[in-house]
Amino acid sequence: MRHRVYGKHLGRNKDTRDNLFRGLVQTLLTHGTIQTSEAKAKAVKGLVDKVISLAKDKQRENRLQAFVTDKNLRERLVKEIVPKLGTRTSGFTRIVRMGTRVGDQTSMVRMSIIGAEELKPIKKEAVKSAEVKEEKVKKVEKAEAIDEKKSSVRRSVKTATPRRRVAAKASK
Repeated sequence: MRHRVYGKHLGRNKDTRDNLFRGLVQTLLTHGTIQTSEAKAKAVKGLVDKVISLAKDKQRENRLQAFVTDKNLRERLVKEIVPKLGTRTSGFTRIVRMGTRVGDQTSMVRMSIIGAEELKPIKKEAVKSAEVKEEKVKKVEKAEAIDEKKSSVRRSVKTATPRRRVAAKASK
């Protein structure tokens, strides 16, 4: 009997199920569309609606931050995805059946956010914060400054040696 049992368990314990759902939601927000099994898509659909509803309400931003930990992904959700949804209050995702998977005959679907199917995925380089980039620039500038000092020292050493010694070494 399934009395008072809520949600799909998908053959996993609570921790692995939560991690699976979090990964599916973050992948969906990153790419705009994902391919997954029908059971997983149906299990995640309500969670995606909750996350997008949290993003629409600026007062509950800390609850959104607890679920979507990546800062760039939160910014993308608020700045790119939410405006495309307009005044829609629920039903933010679309599920389209694609057929069955060859290996185990599981029903596969394409799940996408309505209006955000054409989102370009966030590049790994774009995910890095500006601070990391500034640190790299500083390191490169330091290295260039050190190289310039070394080359100027080498030039001064070369010009300081008398030409006779250089000529004598060349003749030997």
